Amino acid sequence: MLDILVTGANGQLGNEMRILGSASGNRYIYTDVAELDITDADAVGRFFDGNDIDVVVNCAAYTNVDRAEDDEATARRINRDAVRNLAEAARRHNATLIHVSTDYVFDGTRNTPLREDDATNPTGIYGITKLEGEQAIAESGCRALILRTAWLYSTFGNNFVKTMIRLTSERDHLNVVFDQVGTPTYAGDLARTIFDIIESGAYSGNEGIYHYSNEGVCSWYDFARAVAEMYGNSGCDIRPCHSDEFPSKVRRPSYSVLDKTKIKQRFGITVPYWTDSLRKCIETLKRQ
Repeated sequence: MLDILVTGANGQLGNEMRILGSASGNRYIYTDVAELDITDADAVGRFFDGNDIDVVVNCAAYTNVDRAEDDEATARRINRDAVRNLAEAARRHNATLIHVSTDYVFDGTRNTPLREDDATNPTGIYGITKLEGEQAIAESGCRALILRTAWLYSTFGNNFVKTMIRLTSERDHLNVVFDQVGTPTYAGDLARTIFDIIESGAYSGNEGIYHYSNEGVCSWYDFARAVAEMYGNSGCDIRPCHSDEFPSKVRRPSYSVLDKTKIKQRFGITVPYWTDSLRKCIETLKRQ
């Protein structure tokens, strides 16, 4: 039986891991900051000393892109230092780290799907600190799989889907940017991929960086329209607009479509199309 530590377990991805782990014969240990402060190296060390951890799934991250520009210290503590703490503990205890990273390690100036070996060039503190987390893993020498994802949403927490459902029910019209394109990622699908990799033992011997999002391409405008139509809020007039109509402290990637060839071939997985997964999420939200 494996012992699997899931950090950041109260977030979108962590909650999806809780659902899947409940049906496993392995032992999943779920922590968030109240149970384990992963920014505290001593606390992480004590936790690993007291538990025979085989795999760590790090779902914890500082993800507020705009706030990171003003709170660089906190972003770096969570996105770099905490990752280093987990990586070094994993190395000492011969465990494998599965870490979730982001499309923001790229600058988004390309127009073809991003591969794992493409040059990174983050443009803001969030992306910079997430890349520093990836580098800390490499420097630690631990066994690790890094999964970069994008546009994550779920039935848990705050995310674009829930925001669009609320705004399209409150407003007569809404402006959403159409000049940033990527692929929405249902956290339930990403969690399933991580879960299957762990349960099958495929994490062993397949260390490296992988990209995962749902299939397909859309703009935030297309995404918003799909959310409104599927939820039944078609009375709201959603209008396309340019990114510069929403001034921001950081330039967001204009193109963040991830090439998923490597993860599909290596692990034999099928990736769902983004509208199919969105429909599944919205049907769950409606039942709730």
